[in-house]
Amino acid sequence: MRSYSPDLTPPWKKSTPAPEVPAEPDLVVEEVTTGFCGAVIRCEKTAEGPTVTLEDRFGKHRVFPMVARGFLLEGRPVTLVRPRPGGPGGGAARPAAPARTASGSVAVPGARARVARAGRIYVEGRHDAELVEKVWGDDLRIEGVVVEYLGGIDDLPAVVAEFGPTPDARLGVLVDHLVPGSKESRIAAAAGGADVADVLVLGHPYIDVWEAVKPSSVGIGAWPKVPRGEDWKTGVCEALGWPANTGAAWQAILSRVHSYRDLEPALLGRVEELIDFVTVGGAA
Repeated sequence: MRSYSPDLTPPWKKSTPAPEVPAEPDLVVEEVTTGFCGAVIRCEKTAEGPTVTLEDRFGKHRVFPMVARGFLLEGRPVTLVRPRPGGPGGGAARPAAPARTASGSVAVPGARARVARAGRIYVEGRHDAELVEKVWGDDLRIEGVVVEYLGGIDDLPAVVAEFGPTPDARLGVLVDHLVPGSKESRIAAAAGGADVADVLVLGHPYIDVWEAVKPSSVGIGAWPKVPRGEDWKTGVCEALGWPANTGAAWQAILSRVHSYRDLEPALLGRVEELIDFVTVGGAA
C-alpha cells in the first residue's frame, strides 16, 4: 500500500529552505521586513528566542529576531543562526560575505576610476580632506568625484563664484563647526549655500574634525574640553599628555581610523549627503 505524506501542500507552493548562516561578527546582511542593512555586532539569547544586533554604516544599532528566512545575504534569503562555540566548523560552507569599502559600501573588485565629473566636493582643512580620502576614497574614485582642498571658510564665497555651479556641475562643500550663529554659518549663507540650487554647504558640529573620530577608536574616554580662546588642537594635546606636535598627533589619530565605524554619525551623514548631491544628475 502506498503511503502519503501528511503535508498536502503542492510542491510549487512550498518555499525553498534558506541556508543557515552563522551570525559571525562583521557579517553584513539586510533584514527582509525593514530593509535595514548592517554588520553583525553580537548575538544574544532571550526569552523570546535568539536575536542579532546589526550596526549600519552610520553607527545605528538595531536588534532583530533570528527567524527563518529573516535576512538577505548578497540578495539571497538566509536564516541566521548563532555561531558555534570556537568558531565555524562542520556543516555547509557559509556563503562568502561581500567585501566592503572603508565607508561600508559594497566593494567592486578591479573597478577602474571613473572619468572625473564636472561636479566637485570642497573640504575645509587638510586633516578633513585626508580623513575623507581614507574612508570614502574608493567610493569617490568609482563615482568620479574629485575632492578639492579648501584652505579656509573665508575663501568659500570666492570659490563658489569662480567655480560657477550648474545642474551638470554641482558644488558640495564640507566645513567645520557649522552651527547656527557661528562665523562659519554666516559665511556659508553669504556664499549662497542655502539659496543656490546647485550648491550645497554642509558641516559637522565639531570644532575640529579630530572630534569626529570616536574617542574609543583613539583609545581615550572622551575628547577634552578646551577653554574658549585657546587653540583647540594644542589644548587637546596638552590635556591628553601628547607631544605638542599637532601634525604628528593627527597622523596617530588617522592611523586608528580603519572604517566608517571609527567615525561619529554626524560626519558620516554629511559626507554621504554631499556625495549623493554631486552625483545625482551631474555630468561625468
